[in-house]
Amino acid sequence: MDRNQVIGFVLIALLLIGYISYNQYEQKKFDVQKKTDSVAAARLRPKIDSVAKTAATMPAAVNDSAAEALKKLQPVAFNGIAETVTLENKKLAVQFNTKGAYPTGASLKDYKTYGKSPLFLFNGNGNSLSAILPFDNGRSTSTLFFTPTVKKEADGSQSIDFSGDLGNGKKVDIIYSLPADDYMMSCNIVLTGMPAQSVKLSWQTIALHTEKDMTNERLNTQVYYRFKNNDNDYFTVPGNEEKTIHNDATTAWIGFRKQYFSTVLISEDGFTKADIKAGAKTEDSMVVAHNNCEMVLPLRPGANAQSAALKWYIGPNDYNTLKSYKMSMEDMVPLGYGIMSFVKYINKFALIPIFYLLSSFISNYAVIIMLMTIFIRLILSFFTYKSYLSSAKMRILKPELDVLRAKIGDDQQKMSVEQMKLYREAGVNPLGGCLPMLFQLPILLSMYYMFPSFIEFRQKSFLWADDLSTYDSIFNFGFSIPFYGDHISLFTLLMTASSLFLAVYNRNMTPQDPNNPMMKYMPYVFPVILMGVFNKMAAALTFYYTFSNLLSIAQQFIIQKYFIDEKAIHAQMQENRNKPAAPSKWQQKLQEMQSVQAERSKIQPRSNKK
Repeated sequence: MDRNQVIGFVLIALLLIGYISYNQYEQKKFDVQKKTDSVAAARLRPKIDSVAKTAATMPAAVNDSAAEALKKLQPVAFNGIAETVTLENKKLAVQFNTKGAYPTGASLKDYKTYGKSPLFLFNGNGNSLSAILPFDNGRSTSTLFFTPTVKKEADGSQSIDFSGDLGNGKKVDIIYSLPADDYMMSCNIVLTGMPAQSVKLSWQTIALHTEKDMTNERLNTQVYYRFKNNDNDYFTVPGNEEKTIHNDATTAWIGFRKQYFSTVLISEDGFTKADIKAGAKTEDSMVVAHNNCEMVLPLRPGANAQSAALKWYIGPNDYNTLKSYKMSMEDMVPLGYGIMSFVKYINKFALIPIFYLLSSFISNYAVIIMLMTIFIRLILSFFTYKSYLSSAKMRILKPELDVLRAKIGDDQQKMSVEQMKLYREAGVNPLGGCLPMLFQLPILLSMYYMFPSFIEFRQKSFLWADDLSTYDSIFNFGFSIPFYGDHISLFTLLMTASSLFLAVYNRNMTPQDPNNPMMKYMPYVFPVILMGVFNKMAAALTFYYTFSNLLSIAQQFIIQKYFIDEKAIHAQMQENRNKPAAPSKWQQKLQEMQSVQAERSKIQPRSNKK
């Protein structure tokens, strides 16, 4: 072997030794790195099954330590203990849950239930307000634990900042603020490090029973919503099923209204979409109805945070209070709807101002009802007088009508012509007794809507009625009578009795048409039918109708006794007969139509002959 071969083998051996040494060094380095990465991965993404299996075989103290160590590795908002925090002022106390940062209960300090217990508009599980965050595949705020920071101001206002740290610079704050003396609570949602244009909002409310009559309370439970274009709509919550409304139009506020209390969620920028679901079907005797709304809430852009501003009304359906917010929330007080919606304008512009004027210096609401009734009667006294005057004229003409009826017999068409001729000659308007009464009908309907809707009558007593906002009961049967109820309302009985007496009095003062026997009995049948309807109505309403009937009887007696002189009326009617009767415009038009018809009848036979 020569020198060159020896040198070649030595170099190959050195290269082989160097390669093997280098390969071993790299393999050792790779194993160390792999072990380090595995430990780091285990810390960031622990395997639940492995941890649980290992923890099961470990002592209790070691198991707790491991669980606590794992919790510390997660963001703060993912772990915690649910606690209750209260935000309150002079009027309202709202309880919040730190898990979810939403109100779970709201009590109104100035009001009590019918049983004199603290009044909670809603309370307990099933009440929530949550947002779907643009984080972790749409995590809901209801699953997060928030850290509350309560701030109290010198003026009595309070605020709570619920802060949820999601880690990696992501954060959500839900800030509630309550003024010192108001039912309107503000709610601001701030998202940091999670850019989005909107979030989906879920609002659930379970309304609790607070009044005397659960059936009537459920019948008066409605969902109202007002659009940004100032249009509004509502629906009554069904009792045997759920009702769902889908709105694509931008909604300014959504209100869940009970008989005398409401909770309203308001967006300053509007909800771009809203799905509203409500129903009253429940086995819980303390639950009136439930409400579930899914809305899309726009977010206001910011440098590193987006926010949304909400307001939340939790309070009474007091007309003046709702009106003061200038959001048309007073529309939730039902003053007339459907085909009777026109009466709400009478309430808004006439009766309600009178009511508040009287209540400013009179504390007894029964006295206010009586004064309003007297005031309205005085305003309508002119029309009442005209009605009674027309009845007197009809009564004076009755003997002559009886002579005509005996002379003509059963020819109703001819009798109607002669009767109208007699009225025209005597200067009597046959509708004079009806038209004035039509002016009183809108007032009666306005009261029908106003009195049961006004919270001012709630828990105000008068005589035997302990609450004017609901029915008075002097005896409970213990069972229900069809079309009547399970109790006796004395104000309803007095209303019925006074209506029957008024009908008898009017029958004696007004001539009856023998050709229409049904009209003879209707004034007596109608009050009896209404007795079953009004038996469950508010005592304020039945007392008003009772007092109004008594006032009508007295007013009619005074007018008939001191203001209507039948002898003078009869003399005036005879004088009218001696004057040439000038036909009215309607009569002239009728004569023209009859003349045209007569001319056509003359032309028609000639054309047939051709």
